[in-house]
Amino acid sequence: MFDVLPTDSVLDINDEGLRQCIYEYPKVFAKFTAEDCAICKLLGPGFAKFANHEEYKGIRFVRLSSDENLVAKQFMDQRAAPFFVSYCQGRLLECDSLETNAAVQAQLDRLRAFVPPNG
Repeated sequence: MFDVLPTDSVLDINDEGLRQCIYEYPKVFAKFTAEDCAICKLLGPGFAKFANHEEYKGIRFVRLSSDENLVAKQFMDQRAAPFFVSYCQGRLLECDSLETNAAVQAQLDRLRAFVPPNG
């Protein structure tokens, strides 16, 4: 179904799971993907590698299939696949269609460095 076998570091979820995750974890990095997306498959191994990297251990990595999730499908209808979204403390910080591992890492680094305002 997905381009990478699920690991403990990447959680395959649905829309409801995403809503829960963004409130249960301080920082969440979501990949919206499609079965027929060549770029999604190309970026799959890098996404899994980032999820297992020590410097990103404070970030929860999740993957949603646009073919099976209404919210993911709406995102994918408006943007090209794959689509990456960063959340911090339940709030969407950044979302974009990315085509390279370097771009994915840059968005991850911004999420990792983000310090939410107090209060």
